[in-house]
Amino acid sequence: MRLTNGRLEDASLVDLTVEHGRIAAIAPATGQPGDADLCGRLLLPALTDGHVHLDKTVLGMPWRPNSGAPTVSGRVENERRLRRSLTRVAERAAALLHRMIANGTTRLRTHVDIDDEIGLENFHALQAVIAKYRTQADIELVAFPQSGILRRPGVAALLDAALAEGADLIGGLDPATYDGDARAHLDIVFTLAQKHGKGIDIHLHDRDSGGNAQLRDIAARTTAAGMAGQVTVSHAFSLGTPDEADFAATATALARAGVAILTSSPSAGPVPPVKPLLAHGVTLRAGSDNIRDLWSPFGNGCMIERAMLISLRQGFRTDADIALAYDLCSDSRRLSPGAPADFIAIAAETRAEAVAERPARMVFRGGRLIAQDGKYLEGEAALF
Repeated sequence: MRLTNGRLEDASLVDLTVEHGRIAAIAPATGQPGDADLCGRLLLPALTDGHVHLDKTVLGMPWRPNSGAPTVSGRVENERRLRRSLTRVAERAAALLHRMIANGTTRLRTHVDIDDEIGLENFHALQAVIAKYRTQADIELVAFPQSGILRRPGVAALLDAALAEGADLIGGLDPATYDGDARAHLDIVFTLAQKHGKGIDIHLHDRDSGGNAQLRDIAARTTAAGMAGQVTVSHAFSLGTPDEADFAATATALARAGVAILTSSPSAGPVPPVKPLLAHGVTLRAGSDNIRDLWSPFGNGCMIERAMLISLRQGFRTDADIALAYDLCSDSRRLSPGAPADFIAIAAETRAEAVAERPARMVFRGGRLIAQDGKYLEGEAALF
C-alpha cells in the first residue's frame, strides 16, 4: 500500500510504500493519490511505554477518590484491601490499552501483580489480553511481586510458575527496605531469571545512598550472570543524589554492566538525571507507571505527555533537549526502508512542537491505520 504526503523533520514531503507490514520505500511525494493521505503531518517513530500496570487501572470505571497512603508499604496494603472490588481485570486492561494505542503507543512493558492472595489470576487475565491485541501492540509481561517475595510465603514459587508459563521477565520490589533482605531477595530474582532464561525489571524506590548501593549490587550480579542488556531498574530515585562521587560510581557501574534505568518522571522527589546518565553511557527508558489506579488518580496513557513531564522535571527547554525526551518515549526503530511500518503522523513541525502541543495524530501499525485523533479504530465496540 502507498501512504502519501507525509512530512519529515527536514520539511520534505514523502510517500511511503508498505509491503508485508514493513516500509519498502520512502520517496519524494509525487502528489498522486494513494491508499491513505497523511495530510502533511510529521512522521515520527511510534511510542513505547516501558513501564505500565495494565492490571491495576480503574480507567473506564466511575471515578473513585484516591485512598492511597504516603509510603510504598501503605499503598501496597491499601491496594490489597481494595483490589477485590475491582472486577473484570481483562476488560479494564483492554480499556487502558485502547487509550494507549489511540495516543500512539504500539510497544509496552506491563507488570502484573503476583502474590499469595491472587496467585496467577491477574497474570492469566493479561496473557489473554496480550494474545487478543498481539497485532496492535508488542507487549512484554513482567511477573511482579507487588507484595514482596520474602514477606509473602509461596510467592517465589508463583513467580517460578509464571516464568514457566510465559512471563517475559521477573520483577522485584525494594529488596532492602520493603522485603527486608536485599541479598536474599536478589538471590531469588536472579536465580529464577537464569533458570528460565528471562530478563529482570526491578522496582527500586529508595532515595538515599542505600539505593545506589543496591544499584551497584544489581550491576555486579548482572555482570556475574552474563545478563548485560537484560536487566532494568525502574524508578531508581537514588540516582537523583547530590553526592557527585556516589552518582558517578553508580552510573559507571550501571553502564559497564549494561543495566538500563527506567523513569516515569514523577512530580515530587528526586529523579534520575537524564543527560548525566546518558553521558556515562547508561541506557535510559521511560514509562507511565501507574495510570488511574489505586496508587494514583493521574495518568492518561499518553507517552508524548510523559515526554513533556520529563522535560519539565529535567529543565529541558531547547528543541534538542525536548526531542531527547521524546526519544526516551519512542520506538528505537527509525523510519527507514526495511523497518516495521509502526509510526505516528502528527500535526506538528518538529518533535519539540509535538511534545509542547501534543496535537492530533494518526497511529499506524504495520502500515495499517489503527487509531486517529484520539480514537482507537479496531474493535471499539467490544473491549474484551
